[in-house]
Amino acid sequence: MLSIKEFFDFEKYPFEHEKLFMRDGISNVVDVLGQIGPYCQEWLDAVPLNSAENDCRVEHNNWPNCISSGNFTVIVEPSAEFFPDRIISDGEQGFIYVSEKTKVVGGTFDLTGGSIFIGEESEIQGAWICGPVIIGKKNIVRPGAYIRENVIIGNNCTIRGELKNTVVMNECDFPHPSYLGDSICGYKTHFGNQATAANVNIFGGKNSIKIKIGGEKFDTGRRKIGIIMGDKSQVGCNSVSDPGTFLKPGTIVYSLSRINSGIYGPNEILKNKPLEHGVIERVKRLKRLND
Repeated sequence: MLSIKEFFDFEKYPFEHEKLFMRDGISNVVDVLGQIGPYCQEWLDAVPLNSAENDCRVEHNNWPNCISSGNFTVIVEPSAEFFPDRIISDGEQGFIYVSEKTKVVGGTFDLTGGSIFIGEESEIQGAWICGPVIIGKKNIVRPGAYIRENVIIGNNCTIRGELKNTVVMNECDFPHPSYLGDSICGYKTHFGNQATAANVNIFGGKNSIKIKIGGEKFDTGRRKIGIIMGDKSQVGCNSVSDPGTFLKPGTIVYSLSRINSGIYGPNEILKNKPLEHGVIERVKRLKRLND
């Protein structure tokens, strides 16, 4: 039920970072979440740099309006434009790679956790990006986007919200304020405005998230899981998914829906109908907040 092929068709929709899903120890989509960080680091370590000519330090940077701290390397291809507001480093040798025909205007680039790679013909507009991050080709990252550590974005995507420990594959559309943490979004997936994927139990306990499969509880082994979206699945505006929500390909969630943790699809439509079924249950807390 949670195998990778149940959610993503890499033959039909090729993905440059398919190798992430074939790493040792991965048997299902949940296992992938723990490998995003190590994969990002290994991929970035293999990027060819010529740091002797591109070393940039606080006392002599090439952007007079940019506030910088620490040591870092910036590689800007000849046809690219790079005009950041701020670059942060803690003294380790991180890098920012800006590929051909890419345009970066404004924004903060935080290298304290890792490096940042931006692919060809992408536009980054006033975002805050914390490495390690891999951004593919022909993407638009809109003003106000907050891309935290361990994020992979494919090609031809639009991003505006907050992402953390997340993979977004090709042709995806997350153009409005939203949250994706500890999540994987397949080909041509979409979040509407203000949609949110909760990734931890509301009481924040240390226990791992459990979901029901075939009437039985399945322990995911992870404290944090957001949403796994199969190819071409969508979540409507102002909808919220519980931690551990799995949408198989072609599944669509209507606006203003609360999605319980579990597995849905493929090719289902999830609707919120409070007048028929009700969505709120009220119970007394056994322990007061001040106790």
